[in-house]
Amino acid sequence: MADQTRQYRIGDQIQRELSQLIRDSVRDPRVSPLTTVSAVDVTSDLSLARVYVTVLDDSGQDTLDGLIAASGFLRKQIGSRVQLRTVPALRFHLDETAQRAETLSRAIAQARARDESMGPVDTPDEPSSDGNTDAGTGH
Repeated sequence: MADQTRQYRIGDQIQRELSQLIRDSVRDPRVSPLTTVSAVDVTSDLSLARVYVTVLDDSGQDTLDGLIAASGFLRKQIGSRVQLRTVPALRFHLDETAQRAETLSRAIAQARARDESMGPVDTPDEPSSDGNTDAGTGH
């Protein structure tokens, strides 16, 4: 079992190598040139690396299929670049964090626009320091 620091270090190194390999060496036409390796999580026994990719165009599933098809090539290339006893198996996943963030941002912007179109909201007077909301009336 590897300690967490080693897991993170190996994951970061695999992420850097995969980014370069996908950009420079993968020739599968399904793999979008707008592909980014956003994270690599390595299991504690270093047998599996979950690779999260972000695709900035609409070819997410095609890119994922291309990367899965190229995973043997990519694993072999990582083995020649990274000094590990065994190279983790690569499992590719679409990272949809950016798309979810964009959807959430749009929803917030729409809610703000709707609120602004409704005008200012009447709020009750602030309670006075004695807890009485009828300030100055003596009630």
